[in-house]
Amino acid sequence: MQLSHRPVTHADIPALCCFPQGPDELFYMFPKATYPLTPEQLSDAIAQRSGSTVIEADGVLVGFANFYQAEHGGVCALGNVVVAPAARGKGVARYLVQSMLALAREQFAARELWVSCFNHNTAGLLLYPQLGFVPFAIEQRRAPDGSRVALVQMKQMCNA
Repeated sequence: MQLSHRPVTHADIPALCCFPQGPDELFYMFPKATYPLTPEQLSDAIAQRSGSTVIEADGVLVGFANFYQAEHGGVCALGNVVVAPAARGKGVARYLVQSMLALAREQFAARELWVSCFNHNTAGLLLYPQLGFVPFAIEQRRAPDGSRVALVQMKQMCNA
């Protein structure tokens, strides 16, 4: 599987909306959205964010992420991270996060890359430390059903 990345285009949005496979996955990807993810919701998020990037495997969309915060010379905060169901467990998330780290360095001269991960997102909680992220805070949030969840904040220095 040959992976590549590029900026998102309007034509990518309908396919990306199919990646979250239920309300829980959408909550991990985009807590403010309501399931099912619509092109309007995703387009609005993209318009308010920076660095929206897609990952392709042999020309097929398999991943997406952006920055909900991007301070030149400061912090870039990774958001809307999602991998297509058929591409999970194949290194796409690793490539996606590494691509976004490079973008944070190159486009924003960021000092740190932050990522937030809900406690039920086992795949994310296992992946991010493998990529050099270190937890620094835990915040209480509410899941769509009103239950309490923990949002684990992690960061990585960009010059590492």
